[in-house]
Amino acid sequence: MNNAKLKVLGVPELLSVRVNTAKDCFVIDDDELSISDIQFDTPITGAVFGTLVNFKGVLKGLADAVNDKPYLSPPVAPVLYIKPANTFNRYGAGIPLPEGITKLEMGATLGLVIGKKATAVKEETALDYVAGYTVVNDVSVPHDSIYRPAVQHKSRDGFCPIGPWIIDHKDVDNPDDLTIRVYINDELRQENSTRNLIRPVARLLADVTEFMTLSPGDVLLVGVPEEAPQATLGDKVRIEIAGIGTLENVIVDDKTFMRRWTK
Repeated sequence: MNNAKLKVLGVPELLSVRVNTAKDCFVIDDDELSISDIQFDTPITGAVFGTLVNFKGVLKGLADAVNDKPYLSPPVAPVLYIKPANTFNRYGAGIPLPEGITKLEMGATLGLVIGKKATAVKEETALDYVAGYTVVNDVSVPHDSIYRPAVQHKSRDGFCPIGPWIIDHKDVDNPDDLTIRVYINDELRQENSTRNLIRPVARLLADVTEFMTLSPGDVLLVGVPEEAPQATLGDKVRIEIAGIGTLENVIVDDKTFMRRWTK
């Protein structure tokens, strides 16, 4: 079992637990519980930053488009965006399907949870700044933007489920060798691996902190693999990252989500 931290809905502080990611269970106060026995809350405390075009297949799929105006070349530095606090969502909660939209992209990704202030860190010591790892669904309305994802597509309420827990960094041998799978209605729709990152985890942290500081509690997403599967109303979405955990949510209509969101 691995060391982890999680947050129970209605309880403000993070709880330290032992988890079995293969069986989706955890031990707290000597009691073993299933992942379905409690209501989780979002386990992070800081800002969430996404990374574009960091999987080799994504760059390959863009082909000559990266050489078009105004950029004229592939990105030479990390391409970042923010998932603001209104997007934060939790394990088991609904993901809203906005009115007039028929499908959403399920952006399975690994979240690096920062453990201490990180400014201009060196690649060889970058992992020392990571407190742990979590599963994130970087939900998006399908769109064609390459480098400048529109806020209206990626920053809607509930568009960033996170969890169910944060696995301690010491219990992850190699964050650059984790299998990522996406199931929709229990059908495998995507499989990839962090082996295919253009910038591996330590390199990404070093490059990002060269121009911006990451603070304790912040989360840096490593990127979404190519061909993100799409889901529609009523679909059950399950994202699995080997050794990190399983994140499940259901696509619900926007009005249903807002009624629950505002309670």
